[in-house]
Amino acid sequence: MRRFLRHPVRLVPFGFLATILLGTGLLMLPWATNEHRYTPFVTALFTATSAVSVTGMAVVDTPDYWNPFGLAMITVLTQIGGIGIVTGATLVILLVARQLGLRNRLLVQAETQEFGFGDVRRLLLRVAATALVCEAVITVILALRFHLSYDYSFGRALWHGVFHAVQGFNNGGFALYPDNLAGFARDGWITLPLALGAIIGGLGFPALFEAVREWRQPSRWAVATKLTVWGSAALLLVGFLGLLVAEWANPHTLGPFGWPDKLLAAFTQDAFIRTGGFNVIPTDALDEETYPLMIALMFIGGGSASTAGGIKVATFFLLAFVIWAEIRGEPDVTIGRRRVANASQRQAITLVLISVVLLAIGTVTLILMTENTRALQTLFEVTSAFTTTGLSVGIAPTLPESGQLALVVLMYIGRVGPLTLGSAIALNTRRRLYRYPEEQPIVG
Repeated sequence: MRRFLRHPVRLVPFGFLATILLGTGLLMLPWATNEHRYTPFVTALFTATSAVSVTGMAVVDTPDYWNPFGLAMITVLTQIGGIGIVTGATLVILLVARQLGLRNRLLVQAETQEFGFGDVRRLLLRVAATALVCEAVITVILALRFHLSYDYSFGRALWHGVFHAVQGFNNGGFALYPDNLAGFARDGWITLPLALGAIIGGLGFPALFEAVREWRQPSRWAVATKLTVWGSAALLLVGFLGLLVAEWANPHTLGPFGWPDKLLAAFTQDAFIRTGGFNVIPTDALDEETYPLMIALMFIGGGSASTAGGIKVATFFLLAFVIWAEIRGEPDVTIGRRRVANASQRQAITLVLISVVLLAIGTVTLILMTENTRALQTLFEVTSAFTTTGLSVGIAPTLPESGQLALVVLMYIGRVGPLTLGSAIALNTRRRLYRYPEEQPIVG
């Protein structure tokens, strides 16, 4: 076992698995629920996995089922899952020992996808500072709003601010209200800070840091940063316009709102679609044509090395450039006068294909388990779990335990990452000292 876990990339999935199991045990305790009874194993496992994978999907009513201790555990698990098991552990080592060995730097590299070893210490401090500052700002805004406009006591307002700030920045999606955030759809002081937190947390720390550092000269950004930042902006615009057009007259979502509230609700819901998890309009009341748009946005997800899930924005747009280069007959894939390595192209294609296969298997499995004829809604639920989004059309709570366990597996794989998990299981790649003759099979 020690030899198997010697490579850092194998410790990442094991670290998340250990945290999930620990969280499951704590949530099973009777003093974690309002009724002071033992929580069933599958319910506790589902909730812990959803929190650590920053999904936010639930099979019980979060504010009614869990008491303050249980909600505090969900908050802690979400924070750990958002920043990352390995990043958090190495931060503790950094603060206590004030030194990092090569092994710990390798661990952080495997978690944050940073390729340089020299700046690991600074990277970790900036990750922690960014997360804490963003969550603190969101907490202050929400707490003041709850206290001044909704007559919450100061303690209750502060608790609601902290809980939702952690969920927002980490793209968690748990809420302390039965209808999630639908009751605040018209209140920009509540929804906008959470939406902006989800956007910042979903960009990814490497892209975010470089974009801030070189904000005056975007042309100097790395290819990954360009794809992530400009791609995220494009997806936000497409999602906003698509959601606005599709749901403008829906009497169950945006229909009853005035046009300023329609714009606000559409923008904030759009920000939460790509793994944010909150919903300001009822997800199960959407028009049928809205689901494919949301499934596509959830599948793409956020930025690499972020609190978001999905195949990642850079991966999606990299494939678009690969397809465009192939159509034009270009020998190389170039982005911004930079040639993209063949290894990156293969990784992107592999990640997308594995993700599509997992979604297909998960959807068919749930349909067979439940004999559910709503294939589109089932695909929506499966995609939400795999991309760690957390939006739900209400299928998860009605599933049998086997179906809920299937969603648990999807959430875990979606958080760890198909490529990371695959590399952890079969890390036996070696360089060949020879190459076979080349042949070009007919494609298509």
